Amino acid sequence: MSSLLMLGLMVLVFYFFMIRPQMRKQKELKKFREALSTGDKIVSIGGIHGKILEVTDTTVLVQSENTKIRIEKSAVSQSMDDQLTTK
Repeated sequence: MSSLLMLGLMVLVFYFFMIRPQMRKQKELKKFREALSTGDKIVSIGGIHGKILEVTDTTVLVQSENTKIRIEKSAVSQSMDDQLTTK
């Protein structure tokens, strides 16, 4: 009986310290990606820094230096404004 109780306690701790924070982070990232707009400065997961020129349902057109690159919204990791405020 006590081993079953310990197992249940371990599952509960695992849920609150591992699964729930990850779900919250994914929800915030989804909200961030939906709120992307023209003129935002972003960083992609590949490390490309640029300014958004155009936003579609699933992609964004990013200008980096003198190059334009179309990337998936899911490849946008953070805003340059967020990066500057965390330092």
